[in-house]
Amino acid sequence: MPPLNVPAVTAFVADAAAAPSLHNAQPWKFRFVRDTGILRLYADPERTLPRTDPDDRELHLGCGAALFNLRVAATAAGREPVTRLLPDPADPELLAEVDLTGTAHPDEALAELHPALRRRRTSRNPFREDEIPQPLRERLCEAARLEGAGLVFPGPWHVGSVLELVRDAEGAEAADPSVREETARWARTGPAAPDGIPVEAFGPARHGAATPVRDFAADRPVPGRSWAHFEQRPQIALLGTAHDRPADWLAAGQALERVLLRATADGLVASVTSQPLEWPELRWAIRDPASAMGYVQMVIRLGYGPEGHLTPRRPVTDLLDIV
Repeated sequence: MPPLNVPAVTAFVADAAAAPSLHNAQPWKFRFVRDTGILRLYADPERTLPRTDPDDRELHLGCGAALFNLRVAATAAGREPVTRLLPDPADPELLAEVDLTGTAHPDEALAELHPALRRRRTSRNPFREDEIPQPLRERLCEAARLEGAGLVFPGPWHVGSVLELVRDAEGAEAADPSVREETARWARTGPAAPDGIPVEAFGPARHGAATPVRDFAADRPVPGRSWAHFEQRPQIALLGTAHDRPADWLAAGQALERVLLRATADGLVASVTSQPLEWPELRWAIRDPASAMGYVQMVIRLGYGPEGHLTPRRPVTDLLDIV
């Protein structure tokens, strides 16, 4: 195995940064310490969404997803990354340290997800009504368990309840000018930018009933945007954890990305929504009463259909500091 060098670390960070994040804010920074072979993951306080995500819960989820991608990339390169979450209580922005020097026992299950890493997209398009086979659902649930989280597919009654809560969250957002303004700052209807949601990735506006897909147009006119009927019976999974602390959010972010990469590898498309989880009065109600899940961290819509549009990424030179 060649020694860890700057091109290798740069490639790992580029793969890490392909992770999803709230409004594609990409709220992460990395620092590589040459002498130790340790790559540190930091939260970027300049890329927070204080109105939508006041506790930085979703910032931690996004950074957890980036951490999982980093583990996948390093493992696919024949290394055995060793991760410590929140290693310094005095520095809350330091979210994780990853020792990249090990090469003894790379995890083949992680490495096999690497081809899906750059193929994963968020699809805000209508999906077909085809049912996801039970063995595939079980693989997705196992993917979450491997990262210390839980994944449940609620029954029809609870799916209906989730859709009602999404509609309630949309109404709350529409009535809150500060939330609308924050969303508009990250939803790019103008010139291209290296972050945020480009207009091509909004997906079509919907006809009819609620669906768990955030509408980034937020009632702004988008010339040329089409309309579409979305699936009548969306297939929804709830990702959650037993507790609700920063370490749990980081674990949930890693579980979320493992589920999304597993879904991509198995031919599924997905979108995620956190809208009803961003309002405390709605978040508790979204729990599946038939499961033991303590805290829902993300609502995932899965199915078969067109892939989503590629969203932009910041250059690695803006993300990586080498000391």
